[in-house]
Amino acid sequence: MNPLLDFSGLPRFAEIKPEHVAPAIEQLLAESRALVSRLLSEEVAPKWDEFVAPMEDANERVSRAWGPVGHLNAVMNSAELREAYNANLPKITQYYAELGQNLALFKKFKALHDSPEFATLNGARQKIIENELRDFRLGGAELPEAKKARFLEIQERLAELSSRFSDNLLDATNDYSLLIESRDELNGLPEDVLQAAREAAEAGGKSGWLFTLKAPSYMPVMQFAENHALREKIYRAYATRASEFGKAEWDNSPLMDEIIRLRGEEAELLGFANYGELSLASKMAETPAQVINFMRELAQRARPFAERDLAELRKFARDELALPALHSWDISFASEKLRERRYAFSEQEVKQYFPEDAVFAGMFHLIETLYGLRISPASAPVWHEDVKFFDIRERDGALVGQFYLDLYARNSKRGGAWMDDVITRRRLSDGRLQTPVAYLNCNFAAPVGGKSALFTHDEVITLFHEFGHGLHHLLTEIEDLGVSGINGVEWDAVELPSQFMENFCWEWNVLQDMTRHSESGASLPRALFDKMLAAKNFQSGLQTLRQIEFSLFDMLMHSHFQAGEDHSILNLLDTVRAEVAVLIPPDFNRFPHSFSHIFAGGYAAGYYSYKWAEVLSADAYSLFEEHGVLNPDIGARFRAEILAMGGARPAMQSFAAFRGREPAIDALLRHHGLVESL
Repeated sequence: MNPLLDFSGLPRFAEIKPEHVAPAIEQLLAESRALVSRLLSEEVAPKWDEFVAPMEDANERVSRAWGPVGHLNAVMNSAELREAYNANLPKITQYYAELGQNLALFKKFKALHDSPEFATLNGARQKIIENELRDFRLGGAELPEAKKARFLEIQERLAELSSRFSDNLLDATNDYSLLIESRDELNGLPEDVLQAAREAAEAGGKSGWLFTLKAPSYMPVMQFAENHALREKIYRAYATRASEFGKAEWDNSPLMDEIIRLRGEEAELLGFANYGELSLASKMAETPAQVINFMRELAQRARPFAERDLAELRKFARDELALPALHSWDISFASEKLRERRYAFSEQEVKQYFPEDAVFAGMFHLIETLYGLRISPASAPVWHEDVKFFDIRERDGALVGQFYLDLYARNSKRGGAWMDDVITRRRLSDGRLQTPVAYLNCNFAAPVGGKSALFTHDEVITLFHEFGHGLHHLLTEIEDLGVSGINGVEWDAVELPSQFMENFCWEWNVLQDMTRHSESGASLPRALFDKMLAAKNFQSGLQTLRQIEFSLFDMLMHSHFQAGEDHSILNLLDTVRAEVAVLIPPDFNRFPHSFSHIFAGGYAAGYYSYKWAEVLSADAYSLFEEHGVLNPDIGARFRAEILAMGGARPAMQSFAAFRGREPAIDALLRHHGLVESL
């Protein structure tokens, strides 16, 4: 049997081959199209059980077959798998575009919405039908046939361009390596980083130290290497990935222009003034102007702090590090030295207290305390020997959900950290409850020297962030697919549970249970934690402006910009930086060429979501601060009103049900130290 057509349990990763993809997808799409034809031929009034439920079943089979293919393409990329993925992506894109444009199907959903049965459906099913009506309009169902054809062409081309953008970035990142043969050129680098670089060189049959543009290799060089020329060399390579400075076939410049132009045309076909408006039609924010004003107001609040941060860093670099000019490749290095000087600790010192096993024991204990759960290792077919698998159960032993954990960077894996769904909770037609399953992916440094992997505190925060997304998917109590877990949640609210989890990484009662020194075995000392806490908002002004810069660039590009006119995408970014940034990268920097969130992910005209949702998450966490951060009663309330509800009601209603009011920005500003102390 084709393993992609087995829906009886977890994906059979060890058996999935590139040659399985096309037959499985073609069979499932044919079956789904036949089902739609049959449903449309029936003249009886549509009912949930006879009309919506069969389509949910069919579309779930498609997503459960295609999901592992996309996942493997992201984490175990190979030439053969990439070819199979890209060959079948247009078929998937066309299928969903056809559904979205099907006017007869749209009319069936409208008839169900207007029928007496609608009032008898539960809130989740009513929300699914309302979402479907909105999505049919956004999918072009009401367009004339000629425009439908063009709309479909745009969808297929955008899918192709986004996939190529990711492939180019992965290939350009993997293509670069730097072999250093003299130890003297590597002064300042931590021993575990040097050991990893030495093992990488040995694996390639070379002597010396091999560095790449993968985060676990690149970031320590920028942060710790005393060799100014080395930092500049590797920064330049990183900042010019997938641009005109590299191989022509990996240059994302023409892809970006075409993506922005096609998104604008797509929006225009649907009657929107720009793609920003189209993007916000299914989000909490109402207009691009509202988002832009929110970002500019936040920039005004943060700018004085950012200017102070930069002036202080420049003075320190000049006076203490003999760096008269502070270049982009000096920022992380000088910042780390300043932090060490001011707070008397280094990131590397802290890292020794966060071995992988202790971190997970502590994080799991936190989840078990807050939500009354038990997390334990389990077994499942996996795609790589490093992948782990876990069960989440209620205290009475009932299975709640399961998740895969893929922590380490490798050449076959795209960069960054992300959560994705494998299986979604739903009540099946035979009455059984389907429990949810999630992927949690990071790009941390693998263990070296036979020891447990060590995480920086920033990596611990990343882990908590992704686990927050995972809990949103896994702890849902909704039993209808379309709004279960993260399904149906507004994109600018989807970061609430993830950013909420980050706050616990700054709590002594949490950290003391998840630390163990790699050599002595001692827990994190309270004195060192106090230094970390004092440094929590170190350069928060600069960091906030950086996020605002990306968010404004994204929204302006999708609402006030025409690609290929008087100025380019790079010119637009320069204009945004002139308005809000205090740190300006060098002219050769090509940040947009690796901005996967908006060119290859789901964040187009939506990157502002991180800051928008941070208002929600900081305010939600403030209730824990008021009642005790490990308070299981408040945890149960957060689980019931936020995590359990999925997309079954608007996110603002869920927030208000938890917090007792609408959100306020005060907690966000306080958490980031963006308020003047009295």
